[in-house]
Amino acid sequence: MTTPIREDTIRTASQQHSDGIGISVVLPCYNECDNVQDAYESIVDGLSAYDLELVFVDDGSTDETLPAIRRLADLDPRVRYLSFTRNFGFEAAFSAGFRYSAKPWILQLDADMQFPATEAPKLIDRALEGYDAVYGVRLHRYDSLVRTWASRAYHALGGRLLGIRIPPGATTFRVLRTVLATRIVDLRLATPYFMATVPQLTSRYTTVPVAHRPRVRGRSKFRLHRLATHALDLYFGFSTRLRAAATLLLVVAAACCLVLAVLTVTGAALGRLLPALSLLAAASSLASLAIFGRYTMMTYAAAQRGPLFCVREANVAVAAGDLLTLSPLDVSVR
Repeated sequence: MTTPIREDTIRTASQQHSDGIGISVVLPCYNECDNVQDAYESIVDGLSAYDLELVFVDDGSTDETLPAIRRLADLDPRVRYLSFTRNFGFEAAFSAGFRYSAKPWILQLDADMQFPATEAPKLIDRALEGYDAVYGVRLHRYDSLVRTWASRAYHALGGRLLGIRIPPGATTFRVLRTVLATRIVDLRLATPYFMATVPQLTSRYTTVPVAHRPRVRGRSKFRLHRLATHALDLYFGFSTRLRAAATLLLVVAAACCLVLAVLTVTGAALGRLLPALSLLAAASSLASLAIFGRYTMMTYAAAQRGPLFCVREANVAVAAGDLLTLSPLDVSVR
């Protein structure tokens, strides 16, 4: 149940500073009806010095998220939104927001506002020093221990073990040049991991320490299996070390088989060597097959990949390729 919108929080664009920096605030939302209004109020209050637009992306919510966003859009012309035909996932949601942002800079915020909007000027000021992307790094994290430690392990494996360039401690609380963000979205990568793609296009990125706070309303959408899937996409999509490891394992398996063949032909006493070599050869073969199998699956998935997202309703002009109208009665653009 959403609370009524306080009209005294609405400010028209003409009331903003005329020399304010143009910022598109992108807010992906999935079942965040309890947070939509508070997120809006926090942004317009905390970032009143900027020329704002707010881009809400409803990722196929099943609650009252979309009606809450519609009400905001009816009251404030700076509120723009897109609503997906189904839940396409977080990457698709912010990608859509990036594609349809109109201001020269993009600020990405989560609808739960665990990163306060008042922290955003720290990122914006740093970006204006000449950076293309600036990421917030939590000074203190207010999440569950499972989520915290899983995230740390995820980044440690990717950065230290697999050599993937990811800004240390970077989060999705970030400020980006719109031209960079849309360029990455339009690449339509098989593995659209945004944070690892930025370093491939520019070296002008950095991080800034920011405050973090506990979620007040609604439930976290964090799930371990989703993090695991995301991690595999990152590791296999942005590192060559796994392929090198698979090749090495095949060489080890082949060497073990060769030694076994020689010992068998010569009739040498095998003793405990036979089972050990057999197990090593089998384990190496299976591990390498698993790695190469994952790459094969990724290649197939990329070839069969459908649309990144599909919009059912929006109050902005949507490209035909991103739009789905199910019947003449559907309203695709309000």
